[in-house]
Amino acid sequence: MRSRRPLTALVLLAATACSTGPALENQGEVTAPPGDSKHLTIGSAGFTESDLLAQMYALLLRRAGYSTKIISVTNREICEPALENGQIDIVPEYAATFADWLNAKKNGSDADPVGSPDLAATMKALRALAAPRGLTVLDPGRAVDQNAFAVTAAYAGKHHLKTLGDLGRSGLPVRLAAGDECVERPYCAPGLRKTYGIDITAVDPKGVGTTQAKQAVQSGRDQMVLTTTTDATLDDFGLVLLADDKHLQNADYLVPVVNRSRAGGAGVRKALGRLNTVLTTADLARLNEQVDSWRRLPEDVARTYLRSEHLIPGKDG
Repeated sequence: MRSRRPLTALVLLAATACSTGPALENQGEVTAPPGDSKHLTIGSAGFTESDLLAQMYALLLRRAGYSTKIISVTNREICEPALENGQIDIVPEYAATFADWLNAKKNGSDADPVGSPDLAATMKALRALAAPRGLTVLDPGRAVDQNAFAVTAAYAGKHHLKTLGDLGRSGLPVRLAAGDECVERPYCAPGLRKTYGIDITAVDPKGVGTTQAKQAVQSGRDQMVLTTTTDATLDDFGLVLLADDKHLQNADYLVPVVNRSRAGGAGVRKALGRLNTVLTTADLARLNEQVDSWRRLPEDVARTYLRSEHLIPGKDG
């Protein structure tokens, strides 16, 4: 069920993403009735949780009569334009982060953030930004996955660190293992500097919560790693989270974002909405652990979970 395009396909996706979609001024494209294509492409950002969500979306949609395929596009700068122009139909996203990303795309990187700890306000801003681009943001569920920052337990103990505020007050220089987007994202390096006064000396582009990023902190090459609150492998690397005591992180509830003209109809909304009633933050952490620590395949973990919640039939159902 999982399909990864070769590098050449991703290069083509990047080359066409900004050129083949409907122009924003063409309101006929944006306001047309929602479409209901029966052949849907689901985008994954390429990390464990996104892979799991993409697999769950695919299984739920197949149960509802759609055919699906999954592609992995690890850069939002490529994935979002592809979603606009219909190369990708559905992606799992994070409400506040995606709202701020679209806001920066529209109003510039120095625009005031629109994401906040308030879910209702965040969703209102997100939908207002997404609609002119031909995107529909479906309802959020119960699960929230906020960005989080971890250091080694030894480092935290040596410097008496329990919170990000403690780290800022310590004045310690910090090399941060994160995605390359961290350099500009307000919740990441700029936010750590502005909100906490942390001396971020460099961003080591090893991805968000990847094994390589955590190993870099474990080895001492970097001092801190950007991960998530649902990361279930921190203990494996001797890492601990520092509490976000000044609430830098916003309402990053999981939301499906769809291309309105291809997947904006009631069928997709109903199929994916079934996940909202069951999936919790704790569930996500456990599912992530099964992939990252137990080495199970995301599609197998997703299928087992949906069967356990009676959202898809079992082997005999």
